[in-house]
Amino acid sequence: MNVPVLKGANTRIESVQLSAIPVAESVNGESFGSMRDPSQGHILGWLIPWIRKGGFALLDQGLISGSNFIISILLARWLMPEQYGSYAIAFGVFVLVVLVYQSLVLEPLAVFGASAYSGSLRNYLGSVVRIHFLLWVPIAVLLGVSVIVTRMSGSSSGLSGALGGVMFAAPCVLLFWLARGTFYVKLSSASAAAGSAVYCTLALAGLYLLYRRGWLSPFTAFLLMALAALATAGVLFFRLRKTLLAGGKAPASWDIWGRHWRYGRWALASCIAGWIPAYLYYPLLSSFSGMAQSGQLKALTNLTLPLEQAKAAMSLLLLPYAAGIYQREGEKGVGSVAGKITFLTVAAGIVYWSILIPLKGPLFHLLYSDRYLEVAHFLPVVALGSVFYSAAFGAAVVLRAMDSPGALFGAFGVATAFSLLVGIPATKMFGLNGAIWGSNIADIASLVTALIVLRYKLANKAKLAPDCVG
Repeated sequence: MNVPVLKGANTRIESVQLSAIPVAESVNGESFGSMRDPSQGHILGWLIPWIRKGGFALLDQGLISGSNFIISILLARWLMPEQYGSYAIAFGVFVLVVLVYQSLVLEPLAVFGASAYSGSLRNYLGSVVRIHFLLWVPIAVLLGVSVIVTRMSGSSSGLSGALGGVMFAAPCVLLFWLARGTFYVKLSSASAAAGSAVYCTLALAGLYLLYRRGWLSPFTAFLLMALAALATAGVLFFRLRKTLLAGGKAPASWDIWGRHWRYGRWALASCIAGWIPAYLYYPLLSSFSGMAQSGQLKALTNLTLPLEQAKAAMSLLLLPYAAGIYQREGEKGVGSVAGKITFLTVAAGIVYWSILIPLKGPLFHLLYSDRYLEVAHFLPVVALGSVFYSAAFGAAVVLRAMDSPGALFGAFGVATAFSLLVGIPATKMFGLNGAIWGSNIADIASLVTALIVLRYKLANKAKLAPDCVG
């Protein structure tokens, strides 16, 4: 399972600007190539390291998100629709847990590990690992309570078991992502890709074994992810222990947590604002129309995963890259980065859906073995929202790189409010169709609000810059 991306990813390719980009010759001891001005004849020295590292990042994300996509498809084929609906709701809860962790641990790690703590990365990582386990205690308690409440309410179709599986899976999967994220701080995407290959092999082989033995359920599926992630995390941390130099002394864990919290609290708020229109409609559908319609919605949104995870792959490199551009070149440089990301993600989305939509009938037959064919006609509507939110990806990345998560929260908060005002009554009245349009309204509003906020931030900082210099 990979870091999930909200429908249209408010987190996480860009054609980097061919201009002078002064980057250090090495990061934590790893050579990154000569990043000199291409106009001086060194374009290959600048481009080849990015092609290599970007290629490994895509391979890494392809392996792990590919396994996530295949697991979702196989569960849709092998579980009953009501069971798959329970898995969809539990997966939404898992995503919410991930967003908390991503905002407070992984995203600050990408920013501070490449800047403030680059000279003491090993000690910094040790402190972050301690934060990982301390953060998990309250989350585990909340998940445990949700399991008990769900079981006492008499919910069927294995929802309590699925939530129990999330309680086991989340800390193991997040520890695996923590190790992967550290390799990206070192710009060592090849090592992250090797770990993802291990995870992919273990998860898919284990899923097939569960199916053949007749043990497959939402609970065992999440438990399998936990075991595969825990084994892979052990391999990656062993490699990190051998490669990371001790370096200088990092601040105490409490000080690091304070810095992570100050950075991540607004990022967390914006992620939750994005989570609501993307995942709230699963429990709403199960309440208004039955658990099976939650499974239908999941079957539709599964097809957004390849596009969204491709964006997530490059965002692991784009966030620290955009932060560096902003530090060196200011508003003009980072504005150009936002434009390029936006153009390429929208173009990729249009090409992707132009291929899938004409093939929706045979595609659903191939993926789901004649299940969910009755909802295949909704795919163009799902694609519309995906393309609009893809257009917001560039602005979201740049706002985070500018250390403006509060502004991003404002943008996504407004979009979420529009979604809920329309989407909740629409879901009650029109079922699946209303839920899809409720989510799409958030996608469209997110694009508009993110662009407005980014334009305001860039213009405001540009006006203040001369005064700061003087």
